[in-house]
Amino acid sequence: MTEISRIDENAGSTHRFTGATRREFLRRTGWTSLAVGAVVAGLGAPAHAAGGVDYLARRTFDDWDHEFHTAGGSGQPGEPNDDATATGSGALSWGQSYVLSGLIRMYEAYRDPYYLDRFVENADLVLSVRDSERGVTNYLGESLPAWRANHPYTVGAVELTDAQGRATLEVRMGRVYCDSGTVTVRPAGSPGTFNLHVVHEQSGSQQTFSDLSMDPASPNYVVRRLYDAYPGAVLVTARDLRTSPDEAGDPLEGQYAMSSLPGIFAVHTGMITYPMASFVRIVRASPTLRANPRYRAKAEEYLTAVRAAVAVHDREWRENDLGEGYYVWLKGSPQQWDGCEQPINQTLGLGQTIAELAIATGDQTYRHRAEAMARMFSGQLTADAGGAYLWHYWPTFGHLYRGYEKTGSPETDVSAYNPNMLSRATQYEDISHAAISVDFAVLAFRGHLGFTGQHMARLARTFTQNVATTSEGAATAWTRVDGTGGPSANYAHQAPRWAPIAWWDSEVHRHALAIYDHYLPTPEKIGTERNGFGWLLGNIAHLQHYAQRRD
Repeated sequence: MTEISRIDENAGSTHRFTGATRREFLRRTGWTSLAVGAVVAGLGAPAHAAGGVDYLARRTFDDWDHEFHTAGGSGQPGEPNDDATATGSGALSWGQSYVLSGLIRMYEAYRDPYYLDRFVENADLVLSVRDSERGVTNYLGESLPAWRANHPYTVGAVELTDAQGRATLEVRMGRVYCDSGTVTVRPAGSPGTFNLHVVHEQSGSQQTFSDLSMDPASPNYVVRRLYDAYPGAVLVTARDLRTSPDEAGDPLEGQYAMSSLPGIFAVHTGMITYPMASFVRIVRASPTLRANPRYRAKAEEYLTAVRAAVAVHDREWRENDLGEGYYVWLKGSPQQWDGCEQPINQTLGLGQTIAELAIATGDQTYRHRAEAMARMFSGQLTADAGGAYLWHYWPTFGHLYRGYEKTGSPETDVSAYNPNMLSRATQYEDISHAAISVDFAVLAFRGHLGFTGQHMARLARTFTQNVATTSEGAATAWTRVDGTGGPSANYAHQAPRWAPIAWWDSEVHRHALAIYDHYLPTPEKIGTERNGFGWLLGNIAHLQHYAQRRD
């Protein structure tokens, strides 16, 4: 079940700037002549705290913001979100997005336009590497105003040709990390037949299919044989690329590498655009900021960009008879569970942006969708004996939670890449992904979009009663919202992302800060790999935002 349980928010590796050179970025931000610790003048040295780190000092955030953007690790604002510059994608969605959110929260905490200026520097670079700006496409050949991802998040395929170079067969793999996959074509014992040997190196899985045929009338027709054998060891299916049997011949002998196909995740779009939508709300709500021509123009520019990015996912939007709104993965898209409902946190990841748009613009379409998502999420919440809310990773009305099976025909199956899902995915949500949903709920409450004070109080209890714990007297956290798993330092590091719910119980903030004073996360400990330490900046901003008590 590990492949369907979560999308790793920290997956990825080192990238470099592509939308702008690092020198240009440093020149534009004014950091070329600044030493670490001198980003904001006059703040002085950080106050003493446990281990010498004061997570509530502006200086800590500013120094580490400087370090993040000068060290050149993954998650820089001018790099793509796909694997164009490294071996894994997601650097913008799971790295830079937290930096952008951190800058927004630091502005809200201190009302210093320095953070708005820093935000603009980064946001402009992020917009410069949209697919439409780079001229790259998704799996359908569309170049859209959003940010695609591929390895390791998407599934993949390889197109096989015959001896004349004509497309004849597509072999699909329903696993992520498809870039580690190969398909080997070998001749079989009789004319007109061939063998396929498929390997998925990342999982160590392999499978051989013998005496296959390209003849649709044959009992060994490759499409039918692979379909009947699914799931097997490697989760492969095939698609005949010919419109008629005589259009192309058997696949040419040889070994072929699979590739993860590019797709755009709603949650990636949401994570990246959420702080941009927040910028729009902040500027529009402030007469002083609206009077500033630069901020006013940037707010309108970002509003246009965010609207366009959100619209990319309109075809994935669904509402059920209860008026609950959610996103699905389109059948045939390169998602591991194409055709299925997206996880709750992934729907609400884009929901954060839509809620901000509803608040900032009053647009009834955004308001309707935000309310529909709030209705969906509240419908997934159940109160435990202590009055804390529990919820699952996958929506309980969906195919992954309930399970599904092959219908006997790819045309009528739920999913093209994974036609069978017999083992139900019923795990409770982990606290890292849950933080996305909690943040959405807070926005929905403040925007009068369907959440009440009782919802907020119970979500706060989820943290204080189920998540917060101690180990040998030190603050830490359980892994899942039902109080199971761990304790785990990796998940405990994400506790400050629950700070938006601290307005309903200050113990949330106190315990999250105590976790940091215990584990003492720093850039040096975390390193610059795996999307860098952008999440650390976002988390420090969460701690400071609540500590300043400026709503």
